[in-house]
Amino acid sequence: MTMTRRNLLAGAGAAAATTLLARTAGAQSFPFTPNQRYPDPAVQILDPSFAKYRIYSSTVEQVATGMRWAEGPAYFPEGGYLLFSDIPNNRIMKFDEKTNQTSVFRANANYANGNARDRQGRLVTCEHSVTRRITRTEKDGKITVLADRFEGKRLNAPNDIVVKSDDTIWFTDPLFGINGEWEGKKEKPEQATTNVYRLTKDGKLTAVISDILNPNGLAFSPDEKKLYVVEWKGTPNRSIWSFDVNDDGTVGGKTKLIDAADQGAIDGFRVDRDGNLWCGWGSNGALQSEPTDVGGRRVYQLKGKPEDLDGVMVFSPAGKPLAHIRLPERCANLTFGGPKNNRLYMTSCHSVYALYVESHGAV
Repeated sequence: MTMTRRNLLAGAGAAAATTLLARTAGAQSFPFTPNQRYPDPAVQILDPSFAKYRIYSSTVEQVATGMRWAEGPAYFPEGGYLLFSDIPNNRIMKFDEKTNQTSVFRANANYANGNARDRQGRLVTCEHSVTRRITRTEKDGKITVLADRFEGKRLNAPNDIVVKSDDTIWFTDPLFGINGEWEGKKEKPEQATTNVYRLTKDGKLTAVISDILNPNGLAFSPDEKKLYVVEWKGTPNRSIWSFDVNDDGTVGGKTKLIDAADQGAIDGFRVDRDGNLWCGWGSNGALQSEPTDVGGRRVYQLKGKPEDLDGVMVFSPAGKPLAHIRLPERCANLTFGGPKNNRLYMTSCHSVYALYVESHGAV
């Protein structure tokens, strides 16, 4: 590209905006250089069947940086923008595809975690701590509380959320948002179990799953006959369980679909139109059982290297590994977006990355 005064000014403006965002957040921003060569070596094909989903001339891009812990992406095609949470900074952010600028959509967001767009184009949010509730942002900006209690007791810490085609809202309710002060306020749980809930249009809240220890990400298969839920702990590894979804909204037929092994961490994920699961991935922080010598000190090292784990893992509907999209940061969650629903947005620690793929989100 020929460098002109306009190019230089545009680059300087983008850099200044990123620096301002990071300074305002009190967080760190990180430089990122896309791979120059095609195809992008960051997209590692683990099974030949994935090759049809890789776009030869598409590379991983960093579209935003300066967050402390980016989570909960939701894309809004009407406005061409992505909303996502920056949990420790207690805010929801907005990335505008037209301007490539990131701004604060909502400050004091009650430590929002998961976000989703409902079938009417409204934002539904898991307020992860303090308020511990599910809210909907109406088209006029008004916030409606959809659920904050179950059987008279406060919810734990609503985490991730999806909206089914019948307009029921399904969400997970682990303990993360009340376990400490980093992502909210430390409080005692009132619920005896960590549940997956189903919320109907008339406001009825039902615990459809109560035997998973700290459920996290969740998504439906394209035909909505399967519900997939991440179990953060207790299997003993992080896993994705598959449930049959019955016509009356109950679930059954629990089957383990994916096991992350003792060093991987599954978090949020999405399903494409072919039923493949695109999963946020990284180190789970587990330590080796014995210390090793590092510079004269006995240090308990991590199981697995984060630089080898960070990114997105893609699995077939049968749970077979298909690909690993490597990122320089651990990916917590992701969603499909863009005008054609084929741009994968990946919220990853301090940054948001994007990659065009030959695949489309199921929702």
